[in-house]
Amino acid sequence: MADLRSALGAAEAYRVAAETALADRLTQRPVDHEQRAAHGFAWVATTVAALEAVQGWIETGQGANPLDAKVATLAFAEGIGQLVGGLPMGQNEMFRPADLGTGAAARALAEACADLLDADHAALRADVAAALAGGHWPSETLHDADLDAIRDQFRRFTDAEIIPHAHGWHLANALIPDATVKAMADLGTFGVCIPEAFGGLGLSKLVMCIVTEELSRGWIGAGSLGTRSEIAGELIAMGGTDAQKAHWLPRIASGEVLPTAVFTEPDVGSDLGSLQTRARRDADGAWIIDGAKTWITHAARSDLMTLLARTLPDAKGYAGLSILLVPKPRGTESDPFPANGMTGSEIEVLGYRGMREYALQFDAMAAPADALLGGEEGQGFKQLMRTFEGARIQTAARAVGVARRALELGLDYALSRKQFGQPIVHFPRVADKLAMSLVDFITARELSHAAARAKDSGKRCDIEAGMAKLLAARAAWSNADASLQIHGGNGYALEYEISRILCDARILNIFEGAAEIQARVIARGLIERRN
Repeated sequence: MADLRSALGAAEAYRVAAETALADRLTQRPVDHEQRAAHGFAWVATTVAALEAVQGWIETGQGANPLDAKVATLAFAEGIGQLVGGLPMGQNEMFRPADLGTGAAARALAEACADLLDADHAALRADVAAALAGGHWPSETLHDADLDAIRDQFRRFTDAEIIPHAHGWHLANALIPDATVKAMADLGTFGVCIPEAFGGLGLSKLVMCIVTEELSRGWIGAGSLGTRSEIAGELIAMGGTDAQKAHWLPRIASGEVLPTAVFTEPDVGSDLGSLQTRARRDADGAWIIDGAKTWITHAARSDLMTLLARTLPDAKGYAGLSILLVPKPRGTESDPFPANGMTGSEIEVLGYRGMREYALQFDAMAAPADALLGGEEGQGFKQLMRTFEGARIQTAARAVGVARRALELGLDYALSRKQFGQPIVHFPRVADKLAMSLVDFITARELSHAAARAKDSGKRCDIEAGMAKLLAARAAWSNADASLQIHGGNGYALEYEISRILCDARILNIFEGAAEIQARVIARGLIERRN
């Protein structure tokens, strides 16, 4: 694969040229005045990082699976083609070299990769699609028997317990059944990264990715249920007092306590410095909470809220924010919010069901005196920021699972659906969609795993996490859209699973930091050489 290594070197040189061009612009104007250039550079850097991850996957595999090289070649041809011709930042936003003044560098990249870009890859796409049709997939081993066993265990569970029921749960807007939650807990889903000393498995973020991918392949709701525990567990493990860790972590790890993250507010969104919910001490030292929150996932059935509130009203912006660990009684269908001082209303959504979304109102709701995370006020924003890396990597893993399921459904339909006397998988435009969906899935998976490994190494990795989420969310949406197109009119029918996948995929580009936020984090981080 020497030709791909050479192409990667040329792509890396183009990334440097793009970074230099952006840095020059930012000497004249702030980054928010150069959003298109900055965000385009983020997409350039993310594309090159994805190619690096694919190259690492190929080299580690050492040619054991011939399909791997074909997928990698298509990934490089498409990735470099987008670098020189236009990167899709959105459905109607193409970033082109001229937007950053890197036309000459792009032409140099195209010349260096002329053999790759000028080749007709139709036969290669057909080979990849034929391999899929024959039941052959690229390598997915993690070259570690324990990691492969964990993936296989969760895949079997998903195939048996999630996939057969998920679409029915979605159509009924039902909560994930308690029995399924219990089974997930028994597998260790909620304690993957919680230290063993507190009842968790004490495993890596890479394991968290594997678990999340497999559960999300069955249903994004199942994969996302673990996100609540991941966020709460990391907040408490990294910022809690010894007493808070001892009390909450074992209960979260076992699934006895289902947490929910209560951060977002109406009209605030990503601007957490403008947050208005207040918490004050009463005469007995308890916390009294007033305010409104929105888009709170799994709020009714949860037992613990990690709630971001302003406890220092005179401190401006982030400085006045604290996180409170607020216990609450678990709601029921008839009485979803039985806690005094707390009410809520469901937000009906297209997809991402199974936990439900709520708008919440707090009117003098009480929390214990020891609810303050870490026992120190004004640390809430810093505490929350430390969890963003893990949460975004896990969101990337959710997107990878959704991307794979979309591909599986498209493939199954293309094999069974016959038109003009043959299965539609034999038509080139259908085969092309399947081949490139596989390429996008593999590329997103490998970039997500790379981000998880960076996190496990102990380094700051907000850039890597942002890249993984940015690319994987796009892959989930494009794969879902391609698969629905393969289904034709049937894909638009609610009875077909792909209709749910499309709705589920769309949220991935928004929550846990929208694509525009990720692009800003990536661009600023790289320009500032933060990591």
